[in-house]
Amino acid sequence: MDPLMKYINTISRCAMLYRNEKLEHEGLNGYQHTYIIIICNNPGISQDSLTKRIYVNKSNVARQLALLEQNGFVTREPSKEDKRVMLVFPTQKAYDIYPRVKAFISEWNSFLCEDFSTEECTALLSMLTHISDKATTKINKISEKEEN
Repeated sequence: MDPLMKYINTISRCAMLYRNEKLEHEGLNGYQHTYIIIICNNPGISQDSLTKRIYVNKSNVARQLALLEQNGFVTREPSKEDKRVMLVFPTQKAYDIYPRVKAFISEWNSFLCEDFSTEECTALLSMLTHISDKATTKINKISEKEEN
């Protein structure tokens, strides 16, 4: 495995395990924090838009939303304009957990960067943003070709 991806995957898996530990008593798993953040920031987001924002396939998004709905974090309603489009709304329970989710993420990020200077953290964030932008641009181009 290429070293860059090896380290990115390791960091991602460890972050997920950390979130699992912090969120399990709240009724969430380590993958669902992203859903809570995006849905709370974008009430009424369509399921398809959510899929595109988090780069996960539609069936996984539907499965996670079903769990979030079952656990009282979101509701889903068909759009008034197009009944085939499902809109996702946060519940009060989602809004209540939102600050804690953000705090856990901040805590994790602070832990990862605690041994770096401010300049090093800024440079690292800049490089990761650049890599992320390249990755999403590539995947968006592939998705556009598949849609056409």
